[in-house]
Amino acid sequence: MTYQDVLEKARTSSGPHCRACPVCDGRACRSTMPGPGAKGTGTVAIRNYEAWQQVYLNMDTICRGGEADTGCTLFGQNYALPVFAGPVGTVKLHYGEKYTDQEYNQTLVPACAQAGIEAFLGDGPDPAMFQSVLNALRTSGGRGVPTIKPWDRDTLLSKVDAVREAGARIIAMDIDAAGLPFLKSIGGNAGSKTAAELREIIRHAQVPFLLKGIMTVRGAEKALEAGAAGIVVSNHGGRVQDGVPATAQVLPDIARAVKGKMTILVDGGIRTGVDVFRALALGADGCLIARPYVTAMYGGGAEGVALLTEKLKGELADTMSMCGVHTLDEIGPELLFSGR
Repeated sequence: MTYQDVLEKARTSSGPHCRACPVCDGRACRSTMPGPGAKGTGTVAIRNYEAWQQVYLNMDTICRGGEADTGCTLFGQNYALPVFAGPVGTVKLHYGEKYTDQEYNQTLVPACAQAGIEAFLGDGPDPAMFQSVLNALRTSGGRGVPTIKPWDRDTLLSKVDAVREAGARIIAMDIDAAGLPFLKSIGGNAGSKTAAELREIIRHAQVPFLLKGIMTVRGAEKALEAGAAGIVVSNHGGRVQDGVPATAQVLPDIARAVKGKMTILVDGGIRTGVDVFRALALGADGCLIARPYVTAMYGGGAEGVALLTEKLKGELADTMSMCGVHTLDEIGPELLFSGR
């Protein structure tokens, strides 16, 4: 099977909302929710993708020879490349009938581990979805990053306890999920959290805790104040708020503010190893890629995950070589074309 085969098979097994496009740029699904599309005008997901394409690289092959090393260590774990499969929940509703959340997670998590990366795992209102996360953690020896919604305090602490007991080595919260309708309808103290409220949860977790959904310098500083080990610069794929900037646009300022103080991950429209290189040059330590891994799963299961990961790794290594660097630590803003 080739990656092209994966795309072709995905077109017959996902949908009706996801078309498994050759390039997942947010256009075909645009305002489709349920589905993979973005909220309102649907332009945020499109802008996420397009912003990376406006970041140009300085190519330089007058350098020493040798292969590029795409390996990295994040949160004390070694990975083959700085990429995570992004969290996706309620896959049957959004992407098609092929998988339940249980089947999706039980296939994705070991497939990512085998490929040398790790998967973030989604959360949602259906208790069965969270149970599928716990099952995946237990059967994988704690591989996978449970991404818990910003529920009310007691629910949050209970879920943190459950994933930690299931073996989770890293825990995340997609704080921007406060904008999802089902969380808004709960009321009480579900949704947005203060830095003080987050600090209690992070201390309770006792493992590295990430806050996903950071889009401003001030937000990153508050995450740092709360004790987060890292952040994910993310606008939730445009699914929680229309009219916001692309993640590539806000990443450099955020990186300048907190780089070296916490781990910086980024998502939103990252589709190739070239995009991963761009993200690292703009200040990220790693990337989340969500929708393409869904396509890989629907088109090829574990083999599709392996093929997509190998494709990303090859593209990243090729870009590193053509820009004259051999390790990820050598990638910095000087490798970007300034436009002057």
